[in-house]
Amino acid sequence: MNAEKARPRRGRIDSLDRAAIVDDNFTRFLREWERAPTQAAQSPVRTLPGELRPKDLRELADSQMLSRLLDFAARALRAKNEGFYTIGSAGHEGNAVVGRVTRATDPAFLHYRSGAFMMERARKQPDIDPVRDTLLSLMASRDDPISGGRHKVWGSAPLWVLPQTSTIASHLPKALGMAIALGRCRRIGAEPPIPADSIVVCSFGDASINHSTAAGAINCAAWTSHQGLPAPILFVCEDNGLGISVPTPSTWVEAALRPRDDIAWYQADGGNLLDAYESCAAAVADCRTRRRPVFLHLRMTRLLGHAGSDIEPEYRSVEEIEAAEANDPLIRTARCLIEHGIADAEELHARYEALRARVHETTKALTPAAHLADAAEIIEPLAPLHPDEVHREATRADYAEARSAAFGGAAQLPEHAPPRHLAVNINRALVDLLAKYPQAVLFGEDVARKGGVYHVTPGLQATFGRARVFDTLLDEQSILGMAQGSAYVGLLPFPEIQYLAYVHNAIDQIRGEACSTQFFSTGQFRNPMVIRIAGLGYQKGFGGHFHNDNSIAGLRDIPGLVIACPSRGDDAAGMLRTCAALAAVDGRVVVFLEPIALYMTKELFEAGDGGWQFPYPSPEHAIPIGEARVYHPHAQDLLIITYGNGTYLSLRAARVLSNEHRVQARILDLRWLAPLNSQLIAQHAAECRRVLVVDEGRSTGGLSEAVFTALVERLDEHPPMRRVVGRDTYIPLGAAANLVLPSEADIVETAVALTRAREAAPRRSRP
Repeated sequence: MNAEKARPRRGRIDSLDRAAIVDDNFTRFLREWERAPTQAAQSPVRTLPGELRPKDLRELADSQMLSRLLDFAARALRAKNEGFYTIGSAGHEGNAVVGRVTRATDPAFLHYRSGAFMMERARKQPDIDPVRDTLLSLMASRDDPISGGRHKVWGSAPLWVLPQTSTIASHLPKALGMAIALGRCRRIGAEPPIPADSIVVCSFGDASINHSTAAGAINCAAWTSHQGLPAPILFVCEDNGLGISVPTPSTWVEAALRPRDDIAWYQADGGNLLDAYESCAAAVADCRTRRRPVFLHLRMTRLLGHAGSDIEPEYRSVEEIEAAEANDPLIRTARCLIEHGIADAEELHARYEALRARVHETTKALTPAAHLADAAEIIEPLAPLHPDEVHREATRADYAEARSAAFGGAAQLPEHAPPRHLAVNINRALVDLLAKYPQAVLFGEDVARKGGVYHVTPGLQATFGRARVFDTLLDEQSILGMAQGSAYVGLLPFPEIQYLAYVHNAIDQIRGEACSTQFFSTGQFRNPMVIRIAGLGYQKGFGGHFHNDNSIAGLRDIPGLVIACPSRGDDAAGMLRTCAALAAVDGRVVVFLEPIALYMTKELFEAGDGGWQFPYPSPEHAIPIGEARVYHPHAQDLLIITYGNGTYLSLRAARVLSNEHRVQARILDLRWLAPLNSQLIAQHAAECRRVLVVDEGRSTGGLSEAVFTALVERLDEHPPMRRVVGRDTYIPLGAAANLVLPSEADIVETAVALTRAREAAPRRSRP
């Protein structure tokens, strides 16, 4: 029998149960070979490549068969409403060789068709049962050891497999970031949690290479390698020729990526176990020894459609489906073992059925699964917060020697200097934090030699060196990927995004990746970071929308993300310390939103008054998360709730209200935009006769909506409320910008109208 052309069982092509056909094709192949045992002796025998031994091939075959049987189990569970995921690995079982030749300490960011990889890597930790773990994940069981029933993901903390979301190619930037960070650890003397010669494995499908995220990550890998910097990442493209239903041109992956001189290229037939092993072993050795990015192109086939719900005959012909089934890697692996005299067909058949029984018995033992029982349990790992520990860490000041050296001596410590504006105090705070945390790294576009486009980071690279403060290429996805990867190896990253408008094209690196890590790993993995973003409006018409972006809705919507927004320099320093502590203690992802227009602002009311310059707080001072600043705390006529530029404008407006309209306004600068301190908002609102929310964000999606909701939900009788907000538009160039942003005059006018309309409004009691 010619096993290369194994005859598939023809069946009703419109049947959804192609799994039964594929299963029968494999067992029938083995039965037919059992009846013709002399065929094996007539087949050519190849020498096994490298260090591959018969035991290795038997175990690889087991991993492939287990992966296939788990795919069948996923569909059976779904049919009984006991399982919730049917995207399988059938046809991609060749990735078992990647699991074989890499180490358990080589971090892996995996394609969703990586069942055989997981079966094989689990051999490196004998106490792990990958069958049980996979079934628990399929069932969304709370006992799933990686996600605790929150999602079906490939992941394992002991095996260094980091769980991924399903966004196409979104894991490539952080995988590359981790590879780059391994080299940076050595340069700054940090000890990573994995061996120094580890490599990072990152697998994905052929369609994924067309996504801008993948293109950016691969380009960043080449950019890094081109400069001779280490980036030991193994990109594994599992090319089955389909992006769900859209064919990938047969030569596209090679044409698009092989010509890149700065990334090594290897390729193999993923269905041929010996060819795949030989190429993969060479690729891994290259990546590990030369510390450079390597691209491994594995030709695969896809069986059983994209997922259980996929009606494959709608876009593939009978001939195409049956040709793929005839190219089944399990059949090809069985033939390989038989031809090499490693196992006979009867033995393989018995082994397949024994593994089937193992999957069946394990499934039976685990059903019905225990599921997450309440919302609090679901949310628990998303946003850990230990405020007392965070505050102790934020105010820890046991690094006096490093601090003094960083500032050039005790006499130069900034708390002894005159009051300064926001940009200077942020710079001082960053010096402080880089001195306090030897594992801290700061990077982004133009942050190093130039000192930032707004001159906020000058001198940092000169003080702390190029290994800790460095410029990146111009790609926000790569910057945020570097941050995640750095955090995974124990560094404390401070990435900078140059403008708020620039974060939107990369926001999934925060939403889908960084902030989901603790959620999908039940807190076993974390990627703490403090993302500095220059943003908001009021730049005197300069730059239009791209430099005056007031849209924060996309950030506020991200579960677990902390958003801090200072309006003055002393607050910025105290808040940055807490942000760093949140990252260090609880692994939190924090956005530190810096109002560009206030960077260099020195006066508050009149020229030369120095009213917006403040002393630098000593390192024992920090501002706890959720703590607001209150101006004019005894005023009761009007409460103005605001943040950022709105604080500055509201203070100016309050003076006009007091001097010209005899309205005394209390101002609540929220400082922390997420999580929002709703109780504090309600408390101050209850003490005042009226409430005005000044929100420089937009009418739709701005913070004012959340503030109003907090007041309505927490106060049975809330005071009269109004808001002054930005218009629902992009910000235009020049003086026209002032027409769509809140102004001091708008605040005064609205406050006066609110006061006159409600002269008799009673003062509310405390909630």
